[in-house]
Amino acid sequence: MTEKNANLRESLILAGIAEVNTHGVSGFSIRRVAESCGVSCAAPYRHFANKRDLIAAIIDYVNDQWAQRQEEVLAACPADYGLRQKIIEISLSYIRFLMEKPHYRAVLMLKDEAFDNLYHKKRTQFRSLSQSMEAQLFATSGLPADVWKRKLMVFRSLIFGAVFLFDAGEFEYNDTTMEYLRFTLDREFNIF
Repeated sequence: MTEKNANLRESLILAGIAEVNTHGVSGFSIRRVAESCGVSCAAPYRHFANKRDLIAAIIDYVNDQWAQRQEEVLAACPADYGLRQKIIEISLSYIRFLMEKPHYRAVLMLKDEAFDNLYHKKRTQFRSLSQSMEAQLFATSGLPADVWKRKLMVFRSLIFGAVFLFDAGEFEYNDTTMEYLRFTLDREFNIF
């Protein structure tokens, strides 16, 4: 693929993300995606077989962006960090990722009648690393499964709740507030 084609493909994906934000999956229009990129209606079909293929590519793109961020976070963790600290660092990075790239949220939160198993499977890949780390931590915790599920629910609620509160202006999105979150997330695992 030439650089020009790769750039157009990425432009179509980015325009597709905006389209998902505005119209969801059921109202998704390849024609509008093409228009926003300033190309013909036929141009997207040189890169994607159909609407489903473009939406799958959008999900893959967001997954890849998050996977890259997670790798950077883990690479930056000190060698003496345990699994618990790494999960907390990834969780804080997830909050930053959602705040810095709010247009990705619609892709991550897709809930649509037209949303089939392929999309669901692709979306769950987004959390596969953190879920496997959480499963490893659970295996060493000695906690009953129901207690662990409740802890994970609180932990994840803190993450998504923080994003909501930042967006609503209830709390300022800054380093101080992120440190409050670090403390609170860490406290949730204090029994280890």
